[in-house]
Amino acid sequence: MDSTIIVALISGACTLVGTYAGIRKSTSLTNYRLKQLGDKVAKHNSVVERTFRLEEKVDVANHRIADLEKFQGEVEEVRIEH
Repeated sequence: MDSTIIVALISGACTLVGTYAGIRKSTSLTNYRLKQLGDKVAKHNSVVERTFRLEEKVDVANHRIADLEKFQGEVEEVRIEH
């Protein structure tokens, strides 16, 4: 066999090994980043859910305050009449 062919085969094999290793590393990094992104999305969703619950509680509290203010006004009217 000619030395040029041997060098070409060795170069081709090294290129294949290097390319395969690069692809594996790139895939590993992509998977890591996707996992990190998934964790961030989960945290964000948790914040959104908690915010929604807090908004509901604030609405309930505001309604209760309005009811108490109305009741207080009615009590004061009764006191004024007596």
